[in-house]
Amino acid sequence: MARIKRRYYTLVFALFMSLFMSTMMSGVITIINTGVTEGFFSRWLHAGLVAWVVAFPLISIIAPVAHWIAHKLVETE
Repeated sequence: MARIKRRYYTLVFALFMSLFMSTMMSGVITIINTGVTEGFFSRWLHAGLVAWVVAFPLISIIAPVAHWIAHKLVETE
């Protein structure tokens, strides 16, 4: 299996983090707002896609800041 070059780490991280979080959070919020009723999966898919379009660029920008803050707060030695 071919590996992706290290310089793309932040982009790959943002892709997967945004995909996982937007999928899970949109599912939870859809259940809270409408319940698991007819059309649930369609509503969840729509909400998840909208959430991912917003989450991916935000995580791309915010992840390095979050890593920097965590590095400053947590002992690394």
